[in-house]
Amino acid sequence: MKYLVMVQGTQADYESMRGKATAQSPAWSEQELQAMYAYMGAISDDLSESGELVDAQGLVEPAQTRLVSRGPDGKAVITDGPYSETKELMAGYWVVDCASLERVTEIAERVTRCPGPEGLTEYPVVIRRIQDGAGDI
Repeated sequence: MKYLVMVQGTQADYESMRGKATAQSPAWSEQELQAMYAYMGAISDDLSESGELVDAQGLVEPAQTRLVSRGPDGKAVITDGPYSETKELMAGYWVVDCASLERVTEIAERVTRCPGPEGLTEYPVVIRRIQDGAGDI
């Protein structure tokens, strides 16, 4: 079964990774940032080696996003991010093809152990099964 494993983050998290402390997150040093990248890369490498990795990507900060919706008149409404009503957005993801929900939960649990600066709050990890077909709800 295929699953989407999503790491959640906020605009403040991206600011702190650039070395700017926020009320929500301490500033990251270059060494801490490199340790985080190495840790996440090792997860991807292990999943690739086991044949479970389909795709993995980090996403740019919410400030570089765009929301496209339809207004009451039926025309597109385009809003640049970040969005104050959104607390957390997907910061990165893995698509994995593994045997069970238990296995993908092990992977997500490993993601939660990612190193970071002292005082860092944990980043939530969300698991969503990917539908195999229209009738698979």
